[in-house]
Amino acid sequence: MMNLTTDDADGKIRLDQYLAAHLPELSRSRIQALIKSGDVQINGSAAKPKTPVSRGDSISVNIPEPEPAEARPQDIPLDILYEDEDVVVINKESGMVVHPAAGNPDGTIVNALLHHCGDLSGIGGVERPGIVHRLDKDTSGCLVIAKNDGAHQSLTGQFAARSTEKRYLAVVQGIPRQSSGTVFTHIGRHPVNRLKMAVVNPGSGKAAITDYDLLCADPATDSALVLCTLHTGRTHQIRVHMLHLGHPLIGDPIYAKPSRQKAQPGRLMLHAWRLGFDHPSTGKRMEFEAPVPPEYTPWLQLFPNGLYGAIPETRPVPEDLEGE
Repeated sequence: MMNLTTDDADGKIRLDQYLAAHLPELSRSRIQALIKSGDVQINGSAAKPKTPVSRGDSISVNIPEPEPAEARPQDIPLDILYEDEDVVVINKESGMVVHPAAGNPDGTIVNALLHHCGDLSGIGGVERPGIVHRLDKDTSGCLVIAKNDGAHQSLTGQFAARSTEKRYLAVVQGIPRQSSGTVFTHIGRHPVNRLKMAVVNPGSGKAAITDYDLLCADPATDSALVLCTLHTGRTHQIRVHMLHLGHPLIGDPIYAKPSRQKAQPGRLMLHAWRLGFDHPSTGKRMEFEAPVPPEYTPWLQLFPNGLYGAIPETRPVPEDLEGE
């Protein structure tokens, strides 16, 4: 059961639209099905998808536990950056869920991979075959998938040991005062809103560290393009850390209010741009880049000599985090 108390509704937005904006892990069709089945209530009463939502309304959403089931293959196009007998690297589009879960039983990356690769069911479990890391639904970019057990074990170990390279392009609200820095906090579940993660006191949550570099700023839209390098892989890490700095991501439906932001690209502005890892069989270092989405064009146009000239070197993992 999830409970929401509205603080940004004015009686003009429909219930299904409000939930779609605040529960991005659920598809619009899933939300409408939950409303029609009576699993969504406003102030203790059943509602309809078109019911208007007002400030101060209490919304409860009951999501029935899904029955464990093996994902089924689906013929869904994939943007493949690289593939061999051990791994496949794809450019995930924004809005696509990585693996089946409550509210998203199909239409996921896993469903597409099962159709493309064939039998992956024994690699990482039947519900997440081949998946060694994940990207949020609204995040785009590089995602590597294991095609056999050996590759899965190797990649899982590399992510755990933080020997992979993960660099993201993010557009944030406001312009950071410092051109670069490192955010080192603990991240855990938000104490009130269980849909969110939050910076928590040391001793709770898990250590999380993000390097950030300001690449360019656009005063006209009060926004900036920032390069974020992850040394850990916590849920919503970049989104939480940039919010912690006072600069939520543009288009973030959970940690910001996109309707009040000057920049309106129509999506969460977070892109897994670069991914590096050692090949599971050869040990050769491999690096991949996912093409920068067109929504980034207004900021890319601010570089007189192109984006690459503005990219700094990766900084080393702090010693007190190594071996955690």
